[in-house]
Amino acid sequence: MKPWHEDDAFWRDTAQVMFGERRWAAAPEEVDKITALAGLQPGMHVLDLCCGVGRHSLELARRGYRMTGVDRTAAYLAEAQRRAAGEGLDVEWVQADMREFRRPAAFDVALNLFTSFGFFEDPADDRCVAENLAYSLKPGGALLVEMMGKEILARIFQPRGWHEDNDLIVLEERKVTRNWGWMENRWIIIRGNERVEHRLSHRLYAATELISLLISSGFMAAEAYGGLDGSPYDHTAKRLVVLARR
Repeated sequence: MKPWHEDDAFWRDTAQVMFGERRWAAAPEEVDKITALAGLQPGMHVLDLCCGVGRHSLELARRGYRMTGVDRTAAYLAEAQRRAAGEGLDVEWVQADMREFRRPAAFDVALNLFTSFGFFEDPADDRCVAENLAYSLKPGGALLVEMMGKEILARIFQPRGWHEDNDLIVLEERKVTRNWGWMENRWIIIRGNERVEHRLSHRLYAATELISLLISSGFMAAEAYGGLDGSPYDHTAKRLVVLARR
């Protein structure tokens, strides 16, 4: 069987959960924070690795940045291309596995957002992604990674939860395994009489673990923040955001 992240049915069935109206509406404010924290300057070339349907790539393109969006899911890239064409935005969309995409010193800034890091069973694959990102950035370039940090999860963890998203009801079961190194999830998505179920899992990173990985993969320095707003990574942090310099 393919791993969950290579299953097109997973990405199709969860698209509305991950890219609903509220998430699209949040993109401009998120990009405001990203540009400030990463120090984006006009005309910079930005890589959006695991861009999905292009929420952030499109917003950055609207602001004049040169954008390359990379994702493995063809349907997501087709939707991103459709939206870009509708607005006359020039964005390069690339279908590729994050373990394989790399361009020598091509980008000023790279983004990896929305817990899009740590999917792979073999930790060497995570290191490969980190090395690809370092290789693809110009000297002095910046990488911004955003995810749910292990420390935050330990504070707020709930084994079950649910929420409504327009016509969807989403039920979630969560289990921490491998000595607090791995998260296993079961999602049940209900729309009317339709019901789909998927399982997904990913590695959990503490701030020091992610920073250590990045430094050993070719980055010169890295700092953790508690959100895209640059707040401290302390007991009040809501997300783990790491800004690393090449």
